[in-house]
Amino acid sequence: MSTMANLKFLFSFIILFLLISASLGDKQSMADVNVIRVGVVLDLNSTVGEMAESYISMAVSDFYAVNANYQTRLTLFTRDSKDDVVGAACAALDLMKNEKVHAIIGPQRSAQAKFVASLGEKAQVPILSFSATSPFLSPNHNPFFIQTTQDDSGQVKAITSLVQAYGWREVIPIYEDTDYGNGLILYLKDAFQEVDVRFPYRSLIHPSSKDSDILEELKKLKAMQSKIFLVHMTASLGSKLFVLVKNSGMMSEGYAWIITQGLSSLLDPIDSKIMDSMQGVLGIRPYIPISTNVKDFERRLAKNFTSSGKANLFGFRAYDTIWALAMAVEKANIKQNSSFLKQNASESKVDLAAIGVSEMGPRLLNTIRSTEFKGLGGYFRLVKG
Repeated sequence: MSTMANLKFLFSFIILFLLISASLGDKQSMADVNVIRVGVVLDLNSTVGEMAESYISMAVSDFYAVNANYQTRLTLFTRDSKDDVVGAACAALDLMKNEKVHAIIGPQRSAQAKFVASLGEKAQVPILSFSATSPFLSPNHNPFFIQTTQDDSGQVKAITSLVQAYGWREVIPIYEDTDYGNGLILYLKDAFQEVDVRFPYRSLIHPSSKDSDILEELKKLKAMQSKIFLVHMTASLGSKLFVLVKNSGMMSEGYAWIITQGLSSLLDPIDSKIMDSMQGVLGIRPYIPISTNVKDFERRLAKNFTSSGKANLFGFRAYDTIWALAMAVEKANIKQNSSFLKQNASESKVDLAAIGVSEMGPRLLNTIRSTEFKGLGGYFRLVKG
């Protein structure tokens, strides 16, 4: 065999050896990774749910692109709560019992979170909600529940300052008859009393109210002397309300409307007809610094998903929640074979007694609570959880 032939053979052998080594290395590195199961509970037919699903998917990809050396990987299992309290509870039970998840992202609504938080405490599985903002969801009463967004009591100072700036002495709150609706109003009443502003009347609207019921309430409000209104409700109910408000002639001169964060944060992707009915409304919304990272994220979001590509508070909270959880899982050294200590076995997907208790839950919870970083939506640090 000639020298040239020997060299070609040797070169081919080296290349083959390197390819096999790289392949074995990849398999070995994948085998060393701990796959951590995480549940996601969203109302997938809602504006927030659809948006959050996109942000969460991008968050996982972005995180491990930056932290490829991490020995843990989040694997998500998504369930649709179908805009229902019972649906959210059943989804959480299914994820805990059958998927053995170590944490759950969601649910979206405060009423849903109240029940899911109780399940999380029973199973010692951390529940992280980026959009349930009721002040009633206190970590003192729900130790395994974490709000990764500011609760509604944080808006009180901004609303009070706005009312004072305009010199208004009376404001009529219009809010949904749920824990979410009632939570803010209790705090706001105390703050208003300190600056000599009062509620001459309170208008409660149930989420299941028909248009005729809302129109009857608006007729009553139209006859009142005070024309300053504060609306605190979810996007679905708030959108319906403002279309009826405009049709009732209550968006004209002499009226003033204020909306809270839960509604103002969803104005970007809202229907044009609804947006038109809300022209002139004053809104309270947290400030999101538009950084280079945010602009880049918006471009990728618009390219990869059916989205306006506009920055959205709840979307950013969902994104940062994934990053916080991924960091905590790595730091806490959570293992994929960490078990649930069984109680009473059952074949039912929603048997409460069959959930078991997560042996790693308390450690993961404490690590999440101490996690801090500069996120997409600003600096991430849990104050009260």
